[in-house]
Amino acid sequence: MTSTSAEFSALAPYGWDDSWAEAFAPFEADGLLPGRVVRVDRGQCDVVTADGTVRADTEFVVPRDPMKVVCTGDWVALDPGGDPRYVRAYLPRRTAFVRSTSSKRSEGQILAANVDHAVVAVSLAVELDLGRVERFLALAWESGAQPVVVLTKADLVPDPVTLAHLVQDVETSAPGVPVLTVSALHGDGLDVLVALVGSGTSVLLGQSGAGKSTLANALVGADVMDVQAARDVDGKGRHTTTTRNLLALPSGGVLIDTPGLRGVGLFDAGTGVVQVFTEIEELAERCRFQDCAHESEPGCAVRSAVENGELPQRRLESYRKLLRENQWIVAKTDARVRAELRREWRRKGAEGKAAMEAKRGRWV
Repeated sequence: MTSTSAEFSALAPYGWDDSWAEAFAPFEADGLLPGRVVRVDRGQCDVVTADGTVRADTEFVVPRDPMKVVCTGDWVALDPGGDPRYVRAYLPRRTAFVRSTSSKRSEGQILAANVDHAVVAVSLAVELDLGRVERFLALAWESGAQPVVVLTKADLVPDPVTLAHLVQDVETSAPGVPVLTVSALHGDGLDVLVALVGSGTSVLLGQSGAGKSTLANALVGADVMDVQAARDVDGKGRHTTTTRNLLALPSGGVLIDTPGLRGVGLFDAGTGVVQVFTEIEELAERCRFQDCAHESEPGCAVRSAVENGELPQRRLESYRKLLRENQWIVAKTDARVRAELRREWRRKGAEGKAAMEAKRGRWV
């Protein structure tokens, strides 16, 4: 059968469209079959095809670069048959959600591919960590997906005034991002989220215990993901989801559920950081000096905004922290950035030394 019949009818619910069919044409000419990866596990993956879900080996797509391994959400070219079956290649990704593998290394880890919405689940059962929300959002913007923040377990905050304040705090930390409150237990707010993720592919992100699996079950309308209670002490749960799973939603669209993320290291996410802190970037345009570091420079519009209460000090500190972290990661692989960092460190060192000498001169 051609891709215009069986493949479109079977794969359309998973996001197959004319553009993917066009990208796949060279592989179709070689007799390969299209499919979407719904799960990856130890060098093998489950791929949904026009003939159903099959198990395939990724042996032929095992590069040294961890960014180029097959991952959940990829569209792949698959052997037409045989035992074992093999993935021969994956189609160019439209978007990719990537984090740093470790603060001590310069490698990225791809978590999900071809994602349209990045749903960041944040539990209201514990104190909000706005810095972590900003970190998730930076990665989401950098991926090319549209971020959405979902405040889960809203039933645990029965006071509407308190809930409104929490939502406002998150909205301040997430400019341009929809912020929804949801109680998967009671179904409150689910209709808005269902409508939002009803087309395209969404990836569900968050810490362990954020209620991702419960939310995934509510969106799918069945208990497809295991759920365990979170600890009362810190609201964290066990990693009930151990692999990234792509699930077709009954209302349309597909959802990639992910394990709880303990570490969310940035990986070349400079554009994403800027997007998260758009108000600081806009203020910086009014600074007297173009290269203002927003520390002690005269005519700094950012510092003025902090002093008059327009900009929270916490936002500025978070902005600096994420910029430094991202710059450090980029510098590990970019010699030009490393050289710029060294020059900046020398400049600040010289300024500090000069300041100390000036103080000593006044003491004499």
